[in-house]
Amino acid sequence: MKLYVVGGAVRDRLLGLPATDRDWVAVGATPEQLVALGYQPVGKDFPVFLHPATHEEVALARTERKVGRGYHGFQFHAAPEVTLEDDLLRRDLTINAMAEAEDGTLVDPHGGRADLAAGVLRHVSPAFAEDPVRLLRLARFAARFPHFRVAPETQALLVQLVLAGEVDALVAERVWQELSRGLMAERPSRLLQVLRGCGALARLLPGLEALPPDAASAHEATLDRAAAAGPEAAPLPVRAALLLQPLGGPAAAQRAEALRADADSAWLAARLPAAHAALQALATAPQAEPLLQAMEQHDALRRPARFALLLAASDLLADRSHHATALHPCVDELVAWPTTGVAATAQAQGARGPAIGAAVRAARLAWLHRRLAQAGPRPAAAG
Repeated sequence: MKLYVVGGAVRDRLLGLPATDRDWVAVGATPEQLVALGYQPVGKDFPVFLHPATHEEVALARTERKVGRGYHGFQFHAAPEVTLEDDLLRRDLTINAMAEAEDGTLVDPHGGRADLAAGVLRHVSPAFAEDPVRLLRLARFAARFPHFRVAPETQALLVQLVLAGEVDALVAERVWQELSRGLMAERPSRLLQVLRGCGALARLLPGLEALPPDAASAHEATLDRAAAAGPEAAPLPVRAALLLQPLGGPAAAQRAEALRADADSAWLAARLPAAHAALQALATAPQAEPLLQAMEQHDALRRPARFALLLAASDLLADRSHHATALHPCVDELVAWPTTGVAATAQAQGARGPAIGAAVRAARLAWLHRRLAQAGPRPAAAG
């Protein structure tokens, strides 16, 4: 049995990028042999094991054959006679089809190192067009490595894959997984450009392909602005909402649901289009009643973190740094302001049910009036 590091870890090392989780391929082994050596089986579709010491994933060298449509339409064959070259041949891109032996020897049968140096995303074999996930993976690699170009022959296969209807067989969860990773990459605009260029955007994110050129450019610039802000200022829900914002609230909500997006991303995508203009106006000239109404409308008193995401997304959409987000201190203080005494006093005076809630709201509104008066007039942010 021989072990080889494969795929992304080899690629990233050659690019001088920080070490990532390593995936291994075992050549010349059987599942029984690995189990006898203490490896723990975890694979469902094909034999994958966890190393007994490092807990890194080790897969048996395998080949694959297309037997049906979509991502799951493959039959795998793993056996001791499957070579490393056989295993590498089934991989998507040349830059991901390299291996490294335990002694450091590089195995590169498809020119991945040369494509890394030239900045080219190129398929390994025509079988690339059989798996629609590979289209999504290439698109997110384009977002992660924005200086890389798609090889013309690979572009032709992308178009072929879309025309064959393979994209329509993708499951929503896998689409969202790949889109999410692309959105969190260095330049998300490249994700959209690759999908648009091969016709997949209309299938995966219908409506975005119909944006006029100027609107599409502005949309891509917004996503890249979010990426430049970093993952803390612009986490995935913010970027997802910005991605779907041009569709409008109802359509954005429907698309987020269709993609099985996470709860925060779906919530934000549904609210940003309608809330954006009001939040920017409120940030320019804060007023107590509209601010409290916005907090109530968007559940800020119970879930202030979500409201903070909404403010951040609005600022990125408007290309204004710390404009709506400047409301955070006031919002956070009001959320933390204790209302138990107000409720108890109202109850002691005979208030019940909704009347107690009204007394609490009136007290919050009075607090906001005082807080905003103390802050004084706030000039509008540039931008």
